[in-house]
Amino acid sequence: MTLEQQIQEDIKAAMKAKDPVALAATRAVKGEILLFKTAEGGNGEVTDSDVLKMIQKLIKQRKESAEQYNAAGRPELADNELAEAAAMEKYLPKQLSAEEVEAKIREIVAQVGATSIRDMGRVMGVATKVLAGQADGRTISSAVKSILG
Repeated sequence: MTLEQQIQEDIKAAMKAKDPVALAATRAVKGEILLFKTAEGGNGEVTDSDVLKMIQKLIKQRKESAEQYNAAGRPELADNELAEAAAMEKYLPKQLSAEEVEAKIREIVAQVGATSIRDMGRVMGVATKVLAGQADGRTISSAVKSILG
């Protein structure tokens, strides 16, 4: 079963369970998938890796919104955003710890032959592909800077 099909099934399950948070989260993902499929220049197909990227983007948006709601003194709205983000995270692969990310980055640095911070672009290009779905860009970037810097 593809990730897209799993999300469709989870929408049905959330409707039956009358779970508004799970329903909103899965519908948001489904909406992103539909936008991706109908985008100009698209072929109408979506892969699991495309769906994972969409889910990561949506989770990041939810967390940023929650920060802004908290700053504005609206914790009830922030809690809702964080609950949706948590419901979406179940589709992502297991996230690596900071130590695991650092170990992978060291392997990539050796593989690419990077020696200084000037090589950060090359390392980031490989690292974001290798660690896709397992770590967010900010974590990867900070690990690369600490290793190369």
